[in-house]
Amino acid sequence: MLQSPRLRQSMIALFMWFTHFMENHKVQAGNCWLQQGKNGRCQVLYMSGMSREDCCRSGRLGTAWTEEDVPNSTLFRWMIFNGGAPNCIPCKETCDSVDCGPGKRCKMNKRNKPRCVCAPDCSNITWRGSVCGSDGKSYRDECTMLRIRCRNHPDLEVQYNGRCRKTCHGVRCPGTASCVVDQTNNAYCVTCNQQCPEVTSPDQYLCGNNGVVYASACHLRRATCILGRSIGVAYEGKCIEARSCEDIVCRGAKRCLWDEETSRGRCAICEEVCPESRLGDSVCASDNNTYPSECTMRQAACAQRRLLEVKHSGSCNCLNQV
Repeated sequence: MLQSPRLRQSMIALFMWFTHFMENHKVQAGNCWLQQGKNGRCQVLYMSGMSREDCCRSGRLGTAWTEEDVPNSTLFRWMIFNGGAPNCIPCKETCDSVDCGPGKRCKMNKRNKPRCVCAPDCSNITWRGSVCGSDGKSYRDECTMLRIRCRNHPDLEVQYNGRCRKTCHGVRCPGTASCVVDQTNNAYCVTCNQQCPEVTSPDQYLCGNNGVVYASACHLRRATCILGRSIGVAYEGKCIEARSCEDIVCRGAKRCLWDEETSRGRCAICEEVCPESRLGDSVCASDNNTYPSECTMRQAACAQRRLLEVKHSGSCNCLNQV
C-alpha cells in the first residue's frame, strides 16, 4: 500500500527535526588534559574523545578540557611548537571542593586561578630551632623543612634537632636511633639492627675498610652502627694479605685504589663524568689538596690509583667549622 504524499512529507519533517534535536543535544566530545600551563594552554594530554563532564568528574586541580576535535598531528604540533593546546577550559575555576592533599591548601593566584600551595600544619611542633634533615642539610626550623618536603622532597625527614654536624658530639638522636659519621664526615641518625640472619653462603663475606672480615652486609652495617663511624666495604670476600692492588680482584666496574696510610686496597667505582661544581661543593682531601667537589676528588683518586678521602668540606686553607 503506497503512502500518501502528505504522510511522506510529515515523516520527512519528523526525521529532520529529530536529527536537528540530536545534533543540538548530543554529548560533545573533546580532549581531556591533566595540566594547564602558565601560558593558559593545555599541556599534558590524558585522553581524547572525552566529554567535559567525564573529564572534570575527578575534581583534580589542574585538569582541563578542549572542545576541538583535531587529528593527532595537530595535537603534536601544538605540544611541540605552540606550548600546548589553545582554548583551554579549566575544570576548576574556584577553590570550592578542591582537595589538595596533606600539607597543602587551595589558594587563588594573581591570575585568579585556583592553585594548590604548600601550607604544612606546624602547630604541633615544639622545637623552634634549626634542624638537620635526612638529606644532610640544615634548615632554619622544622616548618621550613616541611615546606621543602612538600615541594619536591617527599622522603625528607628530621634527623635531629640543631644544625647538621660533622661529628656525633652533641647530637641527640630520637628514640632508639644512634649517631653514625659516614665516609664524608657527616653525622646521621640510624637504627642499629640487633640481629642479622644466619649466613648461608661464603659469597656473603665482606672485607671491611678496617681489615676485618664480616659475615654479611648486615653484620658490617651493625658493626658500623655500634662503632659510630662508617666502616665501608673494601672488597667482596674475605680479607687477604695484599701487598698491592695487583693482589686484589675487584668485581664489575670497580677499580682497586691503594690506601698508603694503612697499606690496604679498596675497590671503588670510578666516575667518568662529574656534574658541574657549585659554590660550596669544594672539599679538602686526605692528600691536603682542595678539589671542586667530592666527585672530582674521586676522579683524581682513580687517575692516581690511590685512595683519597674527605678531611672536611671547603678549602684546605680554611679551618672547617663544625
